[in-house]
Amino acid sequence: MRRVSLNARTAFDAQTTDEVEIALIMIEHPELDAPVRLSTDPTERLSAEPLMYGTRTAWMGSDPISEPFLFILASANLPSDLEDAPAAASIIIDNVDSDIAGLLRTFTDRPIVHIAVVLASSPDLIEVEFRGMVMTGSSGNAGEISIEVSRAPIEEESVPMDRFTKDRFPGIFR
Repeated sequence: MRRVSLNARTAFDAQTTDEVEIALIMIEHPELDAPVRLSTDPTERLSAEPLMYGTRTAWMGSDPISEPFLFILASANLPSDLEDAPAAASIIIDNVDSDIAGLLRTFTDRPIVHIAVVLASSPDLIEVEFRGMVMTGSSGNAGEISIEVSRAPIEEESVPMDRFTKDRFPGIFR
């Protein structure tokens, strides 16, 4: 069973609440200078020129002052708790900048994606966390971009792992 804080449980059970759930998304790739940190809530104003909002948290070792999670117009479908299905999520980003699609087309190998859900009132208290997932695909149109995230595909594992040589498997070569 998943552990949930008392504040989150109270907010879930209440008819109305001031608590806002935030999805924090961190994307890591060897070609990036620093991880991309994204938030689905404009928790606080980070700067006036240029106008930027975001969430300050220490999740994944981030420095809340110098490495905030930047607000984007996005929604997230989080992985389910089903035992028979692999953890899979989708992040739908509003296509407000043509550079987003160009950036997604530049990757040749899969970025690592970490997702956490926190409450706006306590961004350092993680309610749900999904680490080490990989971006398995992306698609989009003029209005939105959908990014699919899941565990590493088992189809990409090399099978068989060992080569069938005389030294390794002498019983085959009799």
